[in-house]
This record gives sequence, structure tokens and C-alpha cells, in this order.
Amino acid sequence: MRKLKYITAILCLLLVSQGSEAQVDRLGEDVQYGGSISGSFGGGDNAPFWFTNNRYGLGPVENNTFQARAYIKRDAEADSLRSWRVGYGADIAAGYGGESAFNIQQMYLDAQWEMIRLSIGQKERPSELKNVELSTGGMTLGVNARPLPQIRLEMPEFWTVPGTRGLFSFKAHIAYGIYTDNVWQRHWASGTNNLYTKNSLFHSKALLLRLGNEKKFPLMLTFGLEVACQFGGRGYNQRGYRGEVLGQDVKLGGNILKAFFPSGGDVNDDDFSNASGNHIGSWHLRLDWKDKRWSVAAYMDHLFEDHSQMFMQYGFWKDMLLGVEVNLPRNRFVSTVVYEHLGTMNQSGPIYHDATVENPSQISANDDYYNHHVYGAWQHGGFVMGNPLILSPMYNEYQGYPGMLNIYFSRVNAHHVGLKGNPSRYFSWRALYTYEKNLGTYYYPVMDPLKGHFLLLEATYAPKKLRGLSFTAAYGHNHGSLLGRSNGAMLTVAWDGWIYKYD
Repeated sequence: MRKLKYITAILCLLLVSQGSEAQVDRLGEDVQYGGSISGSFGGGDNAPFWFTNNRYGLGPVENNTFQARAYIKRDAEADSLRSWRVGYGADIAAGYGGESAFNIQQMYLDAQWEMIRLSIGQKERPSELKNVELSTGGMTLGVNARPLPQIRLEMPEFWTVPGTRGLFSFKAHIAYGIYTDNVWQRHWASGTNNLYTKNSLFHSKALLLRLGNEKKFPLMLTFGLEVACQFGGRGYNQRGYRGEVLGQDVKLGGNILKAFFPSGGDVNDDDFSNASGNHIGSWHLRLDWKDKRWSVAAYMDHLFEDHSQMFMQYGFWKDMLLGVEVNLPRNRFVSTVVYEHLGTMNQSGPIYHDATVENPSQISANDDYYNHHVYGAWQHGGFVMGNPLILSPMYNEYQGYPGMLNIYFSRVNAHHVGLKGNPSRYFSWRALYTYEKNLGTYYYPVMDPLKGHFLLLEATYAPKKLRGLSFTAAYGHNHGSLLGRSNGAMLTVAWDGWIYKYD
């Protein structure tokens, strides 16, 4: 990993140095600033679900919180007419009532040549092929947890393959990073003998292909694969395959090649070795019809944690996020409608059995979504890194599992509706409603289905005479046996502007 850092630093210097003087002069142009002050208050067992989730890890879990945020950035897209492009950003948040009093939320540098970008640092990245404001979020990598510092080589936009008449394009990325929740994990598991890890590493890659050209015909098909992995680092209170304690401080296996090509084994696999690290991924499929005045799309995000769900080992996929997004002709009422159904009840079935001499049949079921026997859960700082309807470890204390890093509520059947409107240039609104039924997990089932109703109503006003200033008021509500009952209000004042805008 150290060699990779050196190589990346050299590449970054080379990229920025191209066109030397002209490049440096541009760094002070098209620079934006902004900030916000937000407060939430209410009553109940915890904050309303949509106050907390899909806010890149900065949403409050408790009621009665305050947060101030400030950022500065220059988008690489400001150089869209040039071959070499440079972007950067810094974003900090501070307050009380959240999990941390101070966060460096973003700190990054983007250096791009043509369609290839090298991105270094911590940056918020939206889910693939989803509406960030209205969707429940991606299954593998969503917008629920705080971003990880990483080195990422990517094609940020779809690139049209020459000679295909604009009918075939693709985008891709490969990234390596590191988790930053060491302090949170140690604090969360303090006073117990619970599992936690330190300095674990991150890897992700994706390839998305697109067929169609909306300029020639309004139908387009996008499909591809997204894969991620947590590996390396050190583990505490690790258990062996038979439950024996391996030690308080155990070096965890894996390297960047084994993360890219899943192989090796974990320290507690015993005779039944799996690929080292916590591997997870999604198959994506989206079909778009884009008319001049309106559009409609249907999409699928299928989660897998091993070959049983990746390659339909037990028949056609039964677990996935299915969605429909409709963008209506311009009107004063509703501009966008999203409906999603999330089903994760099957997980290949309830039984897992490694092949033995006595019983040579391998049954790779009980996928136990987002859980891992070494790293606990697919999470960062208490928030799942995928879809928040699979409840984050942050809620474990409320559910009677204090200090546990695992996921206890992954078998989900949920319906979700998102609405957005823009009655005028200065006023907008959105509404989210989710109904979820949860059966726990196969290892920890619940006797009766737990149910939850989650509501968010939000309105934003940006006065014409106060350019760059906006006011947002939101109401949130939880109801049901899954997370209890709560009501809350959130008020936000935000501002943005240009430090220097090149005309």
C-alpha cells in the first residue's frame, strides 16, 4: 500500500504539471464556496429514519442536534473544453448530537486527461444509476456512510466507443482506500468482548456498458457489474471456526491483488477456506426511454456476496432492488416520481453447509447480507455502506444488541415512494415514504415480522433577492415495531457562491 501511495503521488504531480503555468493559473478560477447550518429536534426513540439515512454518514441518529458545515471546491468539469482538467475540494462539518463533534467530510484532488481521471482523497460519490434525492440507495455502495479516503482511477462519464455510431459506450473505475472508523469501532465495542477491526483497507471496481443513442432513438439499455471488498488491517476479539479466541490483536490477511482477484483465506477459516476479505457486489440493469418532454426508466440492483447469488446457483435471482423513475413534462406540481421495491428475504435459503467427508454436498446458502465473520458488517462508522433499509449497526443498541458490529435485520420486504416538485424557480419540495417488513436474519430471526413506516416531507425556498441563500424545512416521522415511534423537525439555512468565476 505504501508503494501505491508513492506511485500515485508521482502520477498526480505529472498530471498537474502538464501545461504547467496555464494549469496553475486555472486553479484559482471557477472556485465555489458554500455552507449550511442545520438543527433538528423532536421526540421518540430516535431521529426520523430519513433524517438519519442517505446523508453520507452525517445524519443524526438521536433527536435534538445541531450541525454547521462549510466547503470550498473547484469542479474538474470547469475545464470541460480542455484536455487536461483539475478539480479539488474540502468540506468540514461540526456540531453536537451526532456521532462525532468534528468531521473532515471531503478532501480531494481530481486530475483528468480526456476521459481518464485520477481522484485522490475523500469524496462523496452518488450511487450508480439511481436518483440520489428520491431512491433508497445502492445495494453495494450507496450514499449512507461517510466517504472513504481512496485512490481512484475512473472514467467519470460514459465514453462512446469510436466506430459504433454512438450506439455503444461504457464507464469504469478501480479504487483502493482505507477505513477511518478505528476510534468509533473501538468505542462502540468498549467494555465488551465484541469483535472490531482497525486499519482495514477498501477496494472497489465497476464496469457499466450502455447500448443506444438517445439522439437517434429514445431507448437505451445500461448494464454492468460493481464489486467491492474490505480486507487487511488488524482484528480484535477474533474467533476461530470452532469459537476459540484467536487473540486480542490478530493480523488479518489479504493484499491488493487478492482483493482484486478474490483468493486466499481469512485467519479463522480453519479447514473451510473462503476468499480473504469481505467481498460484496451488484449486478446493475437499467432501461431508459427519453422523450423530449418526459422520460421513464426501470432498473434493477441485484446484491450478491458469493457465487450462489452472483451466478444464479439456486435458480433465478429472488433478491434485488427494483425501481421505476418517471420524469414528467414540466408542470407546477410534480416533476419526478420514483417507486422502489426491495426484497432480500431469500438470501439463497436458510442453510449453509461446507462439504465434508461425511456429507460432500456443498450448500452455499444463508448469504447473511452485509455480515462477515471477520469484519462484522459492511459498514463505516456505524452506517451500512449500501442500502439503509438493511438496518445499520448504529441501531443495534436500540434493538438490544449494544456494542455489536453485526447486522441483525437484513431480511427485508419494503415498498418505497419518492416524489419531487419544482413549482417555481425559487421553491422546491420532496416527499419520501417507506413501508418495511423485516424478519431479522436466519441466524437471529424474529418471531413476528417487525414493521416500520418512515416519512419525510421537505420544502426548500431560495429567495430571488437573496441569491445563493436557501431555507429548508423538513418533517420526519417513524411508526411501527421496527424502530418505534418518533416525530421530528429539521431546519436548514444554506448558502453558496463563487470566490472567483471565470467568464
